[in-house]
Amino acid sequence: MSSTTGARTGRKHRVREEALAEILRTGRRLLVEEGPGAVTLRAIAREMGMTAPGLYRYYAGHRDLIQALASSLYDELATALAEARDRHPAGEPGRRLREVCRELRRWALDHPREFGLLFAKPDADADTTPGTAAHDSSWRFGGVVLDLMVQLWRNGGVQPPPTTLDPAWAAQLEEVREHLSGEPVPLDVIYVFVACWARLYGAVAVEAFGHLDFALTDPEPLFEHTLDDILTALGATPDANHR
Repeated sequence: MSSTTGARTGRKHRVREEALAEILRTGRRLLVEEGPGAVTLRAIAREMGMTAPGLYRYYAGHRDLIQALASSLYDELATALAEARDRHPAGEPGRRLREVCRELRRWALDHPREFGLLFAKPDADADTTPGTAAHDSSWRFGGVVLDLMVQLWRNGGVQPPPTTLDPAWAAQLEEVREHLSGEPVPLDVIYVFVACWARLYGAVAVEAFGHLDFALTDPEPLFEHTLDDILTALGATPDANHR
């Protein structure tokens, strides 16, 4: 390949990457301003001064577009959580997890429409089933939380549930263990991880979607109490000095 051909190929690649980035920025703006139903190839083309068929050079259809948008949002969230985690020393997984959970809440409250697309999934094309573009990025986000839980388990703090797991649950939890890079975490401990995640997600979502407005003008204390319970279940004793 000549240097001229290589330069031309490089320019085409840059132009394509810039166009992809602009499409996602436009799609996100439509999501925030008008809701998930507004994020269509036709609407984005109109906003960008293009024809709808022109966008098919970049995305084969609506599903590919939504998958790309969801993937980019999961990556953004994963980066935000990792930055929050790294504000505390690696040897203090409890403090790190507390900060990560707080950052998840902050991101959700600052980006309710984006949070809704990822976690309420009002658009079926935002699913994260294996093989989709959003699947791997959703696990990059989830891995920030899960890795800290695993570290707490290594420290001996996680207490498994007192009863034997139902075999049907065990089969499902095996899928989670596949994402632990060979860590021999017992399934009953993974159950604790999932139960803690469910409580965390519930506490964030109920506030982000406005379902506590009837009772609370400031839901933060309730979130912090829930977070204390989660950290206790994971063996990280809450410390008021770290609040």
